[in-house]
Amino acid sequence: MGTNGSSTDVDVVAVGAGMAGLYLLHRLRGMGLSAVAIEAADDVGGTWYWNRYPGARCDVMSQDYSYSFDPELDAEWEWSEKYATQPEILRYLQHVADRFDLRRDIRFETRVDSAAWDDDARVWRVATSAGDTVTCRWYVMATGCLSAPKDPDITGADSFGGDVYFTSRWPHEGVDLTGKRVGVIGTGSSAIQSIPIMAQQAAELTVFQRTPNFSMPANNGPTPDDRLALLEELGRTGYREEARNSPAGVPMPVATEMALATPEEERERVFEHLWHHGHIIAFASAYLDIALNEEANEVVAEFFRKKIRETVDDPETAESLCPTTYPIFTKRLCVDSGYYETFNLPHVHLVDLRKDPLVGIEDAGVRTDGGLHEFDVIVFATGFDAMTGAIVKVDVTGRGGKELRTHWEDGPLTYLGIMTAGFPNLFMVTGPQSPSVLSNMAVSIEQHVEWITETIGALRADGLDTIEPTQTAEDGWVQHAGDFAGISLMDKANSWYVGANVPGKPRVVMPYLGGVDRYRRICDEVVERDYLGFTRRGPARAEEVDGVVCRLQPDVMIVLEVMAELDLPPIESLPVEDARGFMEASSAERPPGPDVGEIVDGTFPGADGALAYRLYRPDTTGPHPVVVYFHGGGWVLGDSRSDDPFCRHLCVHSDSIIVSVDYRHAPEARFPAAVDDAIAAVRWVHRNAESLGGVPGPLALAGWSAGANLAAVACQQLRGSDIEIAGQVLVTPVTDSDPTRPSFVENADGYVLTAGLMAWFWDHYAHDAHRKDPRAAPLLADDLSGLPPAMIVTCEFDPLRDEGDAYAEALQRAGVEVRHLPCRGQTHTSIPSVDVILTAEPARLEIAAALRSFLGATVDA
Repeated sequence: MGTNGSSTDVDVVAVGAGMAGLYLLHRLRGMGLSAVAIEAADDVGGTWYWNRYPGARCDVMSQDYSYSFDPELDAEWEWSEKYATQPEILRYLQHVADRFDLRRDIRFETRVDSAAWDDDARVWRVATSAGDTVTCRWYVMATGCLSAPKDPDITGADSFGGDVYFTSRWPHEGVDLTGKRVGVIGTGSSAIQSIPIMAQQAAELTVFQRTPNFSMPANNGPTPDDRLALLEELGRTGYREEARNSPAGVPMPVATEMALATPEEERERVFEHLWHHGHIIAFASAYLDIALNEEANEVVAEFFRKKIRETVDDPETAESLCPTTYPIFTKRLCVDSGYYETFNLPHVHLVDLRKDPLVGIEDAGVRTDGGLHEFDVIVFATGFDAMTGAIVKVDVTGRGGKELRTHWEDGPLTYLGIMTAGFPNLFMVTGPQSPSVLSNMAVSIEQHVEWITETIGALRADGLDTIEPTQTAEDGWVQHAGDFAGISLMDKANSWYVGANVPGKPRVVMPYLGGVDRYRRICDEVVERDYLGFTRRGPARAEEVDGVVCRLQPDVMIVLEVMAELDLPPIESLPVEDARGFMEASSAERPPGPDVGEIVDGTFPGADGALAYRLYRPDTTGPHPVVVYFHGGGWVLGDSRSDDPFCRHLCVHSDSIIVSVDYRHAPEARFPAAVDDAIAAVRWVHRNAESLGGVPGPLALAGWSAGANLAAVACQQLRGSDIEIAGQVLVTPVTDSDPTRPSFVENADGYVLTAGLMAWFWDHYAHDAHRKDPRAAPLLADDLSGLPPAMIVTCEFDPLRDEGDAYAEALQRAGVEVRHLPCRGQTHTSIPSVDVILTAEPARLEIAAALRSFLGATVDA
């Protein structure tokens, strides 16, 4: 291989010889491809070569944090501890390099200075620190997520006259701190692991803490019996398969319960078990709601704080060590060996920089507002420019001179976290917007390397030689990753997950939060759909399959996946009474929605007898404006209580009385019975608004699904009457009876309301001869002018989407004031799913705002 100004041609250049680079070389060699790995260190190991600070360990159990691609390798290596130390992990990776003879394809002590795409030759030209150029067809960044050390952003950082060390680049020969006065700046993972060991040597140890971190005891030792039992039960092959198809890349039960719905005693028992088990992934995955709901998250956080207070003797120090300004799990949860206990030692001191701010570093030590702290040694535990730092550190230039760091100046833009638009044949192993650091990295690395090499193999087999994401696909993936981040609490902490530890770095949640298993399925789906979202080219042809792989909102996706696993019978396959019982049972399991001031149940005179209503009164001073609400259920299912969480939400956020009215249901009472009852309900509420505690005068009408149909019809039927309707809110309304619209075809199955279920509803509700009657299909009315202002909400994955869109357009043409709210990635049932579909919350708030606007209410949303 050429050096010192020479040039080399290979099929693949890999940057890095850590866990990713080694496996990549092995895979490529097995495919008969020439490859070279370029590595700055003088040996293999990547992060485990560089990070040699005292106490450095993996925080994923050793048997999981290892390769699975070779059964013999998997069986022959015996780990000495549950959490292996850095030296043992490095020995393991050195063993892998030797076992597969990988060093001969690695250029050690060499860095990549730049990489530029040559569009004419369709190759990458990679310039190295050795002064040579390597030309390759495919260029792979296997640089790791935590490999670019972050310099301390502290005034006078270079001024200290004593010894300075960084946990991110600790001297390989080690450091003797015996008898030294040591100051440690930072309390992240490396500090939490190293401080107990440094305290054993130092004469005095002072820790400067800006933000405390959550940590739990590793309880290190042999591999736990329960893990060994699971390995025995599943066998090595089965165990590894479980890991590959698990949310975090580690075999473990998937949470099915909510922390807030679990009795406190049971919850404490679970937490105590996990605390002594010492497994951060298990703790973070204990309950479904702790990563999404702040109240549930606080329950876990307070458990950790209680443990800190129990461990640390001095109450003031204990409180300083308790994180209170961000949710738990939004920074890296640490595992430690005696971290909190260390602060009980007389020669260990904590300086809380929130109380005693840092001024800067001077020749003699560290100055805070409280004075100068003198040291012989300062240790900077200031972490890394994570996820993107090592990638943009290299001058990478794509098609048309496009620079990667410029392309990413507002945050990383990728497709699948593997590639980026405008940079053909540039791959990233565990790049930003892939599960990466929120997973067992060994599993994620193997999945990425296998996807990349299989993609290269597929290109060659098809006579193609370049691959690049489309802009549509990249935009869609960035949006999808952002949607997942948006339903989490991750952005509520200033962590390296969002780049907040690096001054000037764009604040973006960088890891993909959808889980290893879901991510793997998505990557497989992209391939199965002929590389959806990619343009592939060769000398003679180009193939492009443009599109977005994930269009559903993430919480909608999760709910649909859970429903699919339950394998429930289609509603339309049930007798009506059974369908009603099923819906009632399902409603009992949902979150209740927000508290309101008062709920009153009563009856009103329908068109043919008494019917039920439920009134929701705000917890504010009345009288309040009044909204008549019609429930969904296809004119067959539901009642005045069936949309209870949604009605509560409307009541609280619109500051209005919501009167949810029942109506006669089909098939017992077919069309137009429901219409007649809806009109009777509006008339009754209008007459009795004042006695109901409301403001007499204009009403608003609202409804969901079939209820929205009734609200729209009532507005038409009461036009010109003595009842003034101030506005109408129609959520995913039925406005027509035409099942041939594109949305019925696109969304026929899999989204709760199916084309088959809608046909079932119509068959029960109205004979064919009645389905074009405007009282059944309000879109078909001859005249839509003079109707009240409307908000119409439609959802992307809803068979009724197109007819809702059409009604909004028809009203606008008729001169009606219309606010049309299309909801990306949502299904027919999303909007009323309060506290379940979190991504629909903005739409719910806009609906409440529309009601306030119609009725003149002033409460804040």
